[in-house]
Formats: sequence, structure tokens, C-alpha cells
Amino acid sequence: MDQLLFERSTGNVPAGLFARLHTTKLLNSFRPAPGFRFDGGERLVATPVAVPSGQSDDGHAAFSIWAHQAGVNALALERFDGRILISGGSDATIKIWDLEQCGNPNPAYTYRPVSSVARAGQPPQPLSAARRGTEAGLTARPSTSTSPTGPVDKAAGHRFGITHLSFYPFDSDAFLSCSYDQTLKLWSTRNARVSGTFDLGAKVYTHAISLIASHLLVACGTQHPAVRLVDLRSSAAVQSLISPGQLGGSAGANLAVAWSPVHEHVLASGSVDGAVRIWDIRKSNGLIGLLDQEDSLGILHPGRAPPPGTFPEGTLQARGIRQSARAHHGPVNGLTWTDDGEYIVSAGHDRKIRVWSSATGANTLANFGPTIRNRHVGSLGSCMLVSPTGLTSVKKEILVFPNETEILIMDLHEGTIITRLRGMGPGMAAVRAGRGGERTVKNRLTSVVWRGAGGFAGSSGVVMGGRTSAGGLYSGHLDGQIRVWMPQLDGLDNEDEDEASQEVADARAKKRKVLDDAFKSLMGRQITFS
Repeated sequence: MDQLLFERSTGNVPAGLFARLHTTKLLNSFRPAPGFRFDGGERLVATPVAVPSGQSDDGHAAFSIWAHQAGVNALALERFDGRILISGGSDATIKIWDLEQCGNPNPAYTYRPVSSVARAGQPPQPLSAARRGTEAGLTARPSTSTSPTGPVDKAAGHRFGITHLSFYPFDSDAFLSCSYDQTLKLWSTRNARVSGTFDLGAKVYTHAISLIASHLLVACGTQHPAVRLVDLRSSAAVQSLISPGQLGGSAGANLAVAWSPVHEHVLASGSVDGAVRIWDIRKSNGLIGLLDQEDSLGILHPGRAPPPGTFPEGTLQARGIRQSARAHHGPVNGLTWTDDGEYIVSAGHDRKIRVWSSATGANTLANFGPTIRNRHVGSLGSCMLVSPTGLTSVKKEILVFPNETEILIMDLHEGTIITRLRGMGPGMAAVRAGRGGERTVKNRLTSVVWRGAGGFAGSSGVVMGGRTSAGGLYSGHLDGQIRVWMPQLDGLDNEDEDEASQEVADARAKKRKVLDDAFKSLMGRQITFS
């Protein structure tokens, strides 16, 4: 780092290159940050055995804290300041967190929600840590959290588990949520109140809203084979995207949807039949392309199109696209674009990740190896991330992939693994169930969000991190925890050492004494030469 700073000060390294080199180093150095925890204010399912001072026999705390004791299903982080984090639980609750509660990113800190939304038909959960401590028989401690102001509408929340969360693209004061209760809801972030509800008549697995479009259409992936488009202006489901042969066929549910970051009317969707479809919502038919895993040439290759007159003009077959083309040999539940719109990344139950050229539809044949695990039926829409354009050199983007019980940091185009982030907690976890009971679930990663806005009103660029940190990843897990992963900063290598440890102090004193004795013996001895 010192050499890089010297080259920058002498003008040998331009400012943009310096930023990319430094952020690339940060991206390659993520590690767990267990000191940061998220306390949703929920008590244990069963009251723990009374232990003096809240300590167990092994010296650890006799109670645990959770963001959502029933499990965290979804996360969303606003992209303007990288400050507001929203989490959705398996129990249909939503909680809002302020990441700048902690002004210093170095010491350990426990976050508490600033507001929450209870499950429909139930009163809001208490957010006071003092009240929670009193009820559990533990020592009360102060809390900075506050409850939403005014009366709470018990019918406003979701009835079943949250499946996906996202912020309104142009203003962090609003966010969207969808659930297994077949609804999409629009919320006010400031007071955690619902602004609109859309009943889609089928389980909603994921949704997406364009970051650049002038329209306010929300694409929803549901149990229905058609992609549903909801217009926030008219408060209606205005359009369904369906291709020939889907209805009554084997297409099944849509598990992934993603808008193009450069073309406001272009949408990609992934379904249970293994197909990734590209849509233009302005067209009556809508379907303009299918990604084919057997095609590494693309639709612009001279020899691909059939002879004129073979197929009706304007159809997919006339452009050399097979109607039966499939992107994966299993359901496609992960779909995202790079920030510059040049590539589409898809993931399926065939344990494959594929990178496609968005201009030609060609499979780039990037090989991510046999370590990929992807068996969950739900969407990976809030899990699979590509580093923003500008943080790294050209074609050196980083792919963040949730590998069930670990996070893989990989080279997007080479497929090589850069870092494995482990430490996800127990393999099996007891979580809260209905009516005060509990159930055992297999703990896995459910969502990952990127904190990289840097306070500059955009997620792209050569700046990494929020205002109070150098960036990071926040992951949600079925054991109810939100975990934090931070890059390794220069000058912090020795912080893991326990300076106050008596053993370390004794060892250093012993070494110092040995050196002093050797020095004194040499200096006090007269040496003669014959």
C-alpha cells in the first residue's frame, strides 16, 4: 500500500487507476465481522434456566439475540447513502435498521431496529431492550430504537413469510415487499406504513423495478407461468408476459426477474422449465429472445440465421433462435445483470452459473467448477451480486454467490474462487414457530446485500463503502441472524492480538530479558586478539 501511495503522489498512477487497484484489493479481502450483531428485541422461545448475572456455566451469555427469531428471509439496502437496511422474516415481520447508529466501524456494536412492521392481525413487537430484559429476567440495558408513531394498522402487514424486499429506485423513503400471501406491498420507510397493496392471486417469489425507467412497472415472478407487471401509478396489474406454449405447458413458476440497467423496456425472467426469456414490454408478443446454453456464437453470427422464407419474418426462428432453447437443465432461480448491461448472469438447480453476452445472447462458457450448490426452490434475486462497474478493471468484475452455507467471491469471467466466506453458524437451528413453539430448520444463507454507495447517490463508481465503513456485505440466514463481512484494511493486521493477555506480555518480557542479557554479556566482556 505504501508503494501504491508513493506512485500516486509522484503522478505515476492516475487517480482512477489508484482507486480501482485499492478497491480490487478490498474486494479480495472480505472476512467475517462477528462484532456487529442485529438485535430485533425478541425473547427466547423458552425461558432460560436462571443463572446469576446472565451467565451460563461455560462463561457465555445465557441468552441469544436475533434479527428475526423465526429466520431472516430477505434483505434490502438503499443505494444512495448505504445507510438504511430492511429485513424481512419467515414470520412475516419487517424491520428497519440504521447502519449509521454505529459511528465507528472498528469496535463491536449491536444494532437495534428503528421501526418494525408486525405480522397482519397481530400487535407490533416490542422494540425496547429494557422491556425485553425485564421479561426475560435479565439485566436491562438502554436502547436507541423507537417504535413507529401513531396507531398501527394490524391488517397492513403480510400474513406469511417475506420472499423479497427492494427499495424504490429513485428515493429511499419507499420500499417494496412481496410475500407468500400472494401480495406485493409498497411502504413508507419513514413511518413503516403501507402505501399500497396489490393482490396477484399467486405466491410471489420475487419482484424487480427498473433503476433507470420512466415507467413505474414492477415485474413480479409468481407461481403463474406469466410474468406479472404491476403499475404503481395506476395501482393495477396492467400486463402479463407470456410466450407461446407456456400456458398449459411445463413452464411453471417464474423464480427470477431482472430489468436491464441500460434499456428501460427490456426485462429478463427465469422459470422452472430452465428457460431464461428476454422481453420487450412495448411489443404485443413481448418475447424477443431465449438464452441457449448450447449457443456460444450469439444471434449476430453470420451463419446462424436460416435461409430467408424458412420461417415467418419477425419470429424467433427467423433469427436462428430455437423455441426449445434452455439456459439450464433445471429451474432458474438466480438472474442479474452487470451494471453496464453487457452481461447477464444466471444460476439454476443444475448447479451451474452461466454468464451471457446481453448483446448477442452468446454463452461465454465461464466455468465456475463443481462447488456450486443451489437446491432451494425460492429466488436468489437478493443473493447473487456483481460488483459495481468501475470498482475493478475491465472484465475483472467480482461475483458474490450464496453457496447455501458459505459465500463465494469469484471472478465473474474466469470462474475462479477468490475467497470463501464461512462462519454461518450452526448447521441446524431452532427457530420460533407459531403459538410460542419452535421448530428445527437447516440453516442456510437466504439473502446478501452490498454496501457500496459511499454517500455519492449511486451504486456504481470507483468509491466503495458507506459513510461509516469501507464497505461490506450483509447476509441473512435462516437461524435468524444478520451477519456482517468487512474488507481487511491496512494497519489492522495486529488488532486481532490480545494486547492485554498475560501470556503475551510474559512472552514478550522473557524475550526482552534474553536479548538484554546477551547484549550486556557481550558489552561487558573484554575481547583480545592474539
